[in-house]
Amino acid sequence: MPQPLADLPLFPLSTVLFPGGRLQLRVYEPRYVDLVRECTHAQKPFGVNLILRGHEAGTPAVPAAVGTLARICDFFTLPDGLLGILVEGGQRYRVRATRVRSDGQLRARAALWPDEPPTPLQPRHGLLATLLQRLLEAAAADLPQPWSAPQLDDAAWVGCRLAELLPLDNEERQGLLELRDADARLDALSALLPRFQRP
Repeated sequence: MPQPLADLPLFPLSTVLFPGGRLQLRVYEPRYVDLVRECTHAQKPFGVNLILRGHEAGTPAVPAAVGTLARICDFFTLPDGLLGILVEGGQRYRVRATRVRSDGQLRARAALWPDEPPTPLQPRHGLLATLLQRLLEAAAADLPQPWSAPQLDDAAWVGCRLAELLPLDNEERQGLLELRDADARLDALSALLPRFQRP
């Protein structure tokens, strides 16, 4: 039975956060400064959902139903003097209902999904693990705190990292996030590979 989240603060973004993924966020709107303060004080996560309609700033956006919990790992000051945070993705959840606070912050009633168990990489997905290793090496300088021990034998980890690093549309990433089977996610990524091959 999924665990309920009665009042989850949401941070809708124009990107998709996957379990185990890392994002650097620029925080400047008062509603999100309050969100970060609240989550830091209570040591609790907030939710990251892809924006379906609207924008990251201004009027509250319409979020996708499935999102990922984000835990704050680090704080830093950006070159423009604004607050920056590093977050890491945790469990996924499905939003059941939302409300907008008077300050414009979006809150949700949501149900947590179970973590995907570690799943051994199938031989048919070996090429994807090799591709991921090359992508991680190429992107190491740009990744926020690169993984010190890549889990290239775990189908769930490989699928989530490829979904982040390949040049996919956000709608495609969201579809991959919503798959609840690691092998099915890798099969879907395999089907997309011809798009990235040179003629």
